[in-house]
Amino acid sequence: MVIAKISSVGCWVPPKLLTNQDLEKIVDTNDAWIEERTGIKQRHIASPEVATSDMAYEAAKICLVNRGIKATEIEAIILCTVTPDMMFPSTACLVQDKLGAKGAWGFDLVAACSGFVYGLSTAAQLIRAGCHQKVLVIGSDKMSSIINYQDRNTCILFGDGAGAFLIEAGTEEDGGFLGFHNEIDGSGGDFLKMPAGGSRMPATAETVAQNLHYVHQEGQQVFKYAVRKMYEVTRDLLEKNGLTAADVKLFVPHQANRRIITAVAERLGMPLERVVINIDQYGNTTAATIPLATRDAIEDGRLKKGDLVVFASVGAGFTIGATLWRWSY
Repeated sequence: MVIAKISSVGCWVPPKLLTNQDLEKIVDTNDAWIEERTGIKQRHIASPEVATSDMAYEAAKICLVNRGIKATEIEAIILCTVTPDMMFPSTACLVQDKLGAKGAWGFDLVAACSGFVYGLSTAAQLIRAGCHQKVLVIGSDKMSSIINYQDRNTCILFGDGAGAFLIEAGTEEDGGFLGFHNEIDGSGGDFLKMPAGGSRMPATAETVAQNLHYVHQEGQQVFKYAVRKMYEVTRDLLEKNGLTAADVKLFVPHQANRRIITAVAERLGMPLERVVINIDQYGNTTAATIPLATRDAIEDGRLKKGDLVVFASVGAGFTIGATLWRWSY
């Protein structure tokens, strides 16, 4: 049987930092409140000339260098983002060209904070079906481009960054993809959205003046839903595979809020030493949080070959997903 395995990871974040102390000078907030409510201390912010595709390109380059292969070996690119460079062409097209991944096809996957989890599930199926040998999954978001820095409820939460996984064909001895459980719940669409810019509300002087091209969020609704559904989807995925939280070496959740993560871990019965939390350093980078958290876990020696790892998320839409892997390197 062909197994889909993760063979390399690469991440990139812009060098500029926006700290809680910096935000104190912009909006009515303070460092203690932000850290207590969200767990965030700082976030990385891209400069105006840097776009989502630029960050994705940098992460992809690192991923390929770490694996020691050329871009021409990539057969497909799944670019997970809610901040594309433009409506079209797709950001996947732009990254394919920048990388020089000639012969590769690809597409943008829009699932907000669940984008990377959905991308992993999709790439695994392409590998398992025998369609491809190497698929690049990239999560990249320039959230600062759609954040209103006069809205203290949202501007404290988000940062910019990118991460990439290389998914390859392997054997059962390698370990790899074991299963996934994804859902959507469109009834929650109004709770987290960017109202304008699409076909329902094209850009006009009025939509710009009304700040409708920024993220709008009802925080309490999102918080409660995220805790419940990230727990349920992870629990259900483990049950489908005859496992419990005790079998999982590392839980890598989407980094939206430290209190969400700890509440989910408590419901799962997962001790925090087996949960990756790095939101303090990056904030919510949307599709990039899971690769960034994975990279940090590898560098800290917390994720090693043979470990059972779960990636889980809840995002705007609502989108919900979890995917189970046996770490391959």
